[in-house]
Amino acid sequence: MDRRRASSTCTSTGSWDYEVFLSFKGEDTRYNFTDHLYAALYQKGIRTFRLDEIRGEEVASALFKAIEKSRCILVVLSKYFAHSGWFLDELVKIMECRNQNGKVILPVFYHVDPSDVRKEEGWYGEALAQHESRNIFGHKTQRWRAALREVGNLSR
Repeated sequence: MDRRRASSTCTSTGSWDYEVFLSFKGEDTRYNFTDHLYAALYQKGIRTFRLDEIRGEEVASALFKAIEKSRCILVVLSKYFAHSGWFLDELVKIMECRNQNGKVILPVFYHVDPSDVRKEEGWYGEALAQHESRNIFGHKTQRWRAALREVGNLSR
């Protein structure tokens, strides 16, 4: 993700395409918790964005635009969320929008302890260590760590 592109477009518009942006790692929660959450929001008439297709570069700009055009963001932090650089990039974008215009972020800690997210312990510590050992993400890991600390602190 290009940091300039990601951070330059977080606007504080009152015109929302979605009430809620649902961020989640599909393999962890799609067919249980997240599906039930999405269905409940839908039944209440709450327009919610969730990406059901396979993630890739071709959807990055649409995904980031949906983040920007959503009133609030529900981030479902699950066991393998931090194992994906894609989801960590998405979290960085989400936290940038929060910091730039006060977008409401609601973290949901699904079978993970908020302190593990905040302190990089457990599954989250292992995932970040794996990313760093591969040495292919360079400076991104620092931004990922900062975003995880920040979203973990929202539970306090």
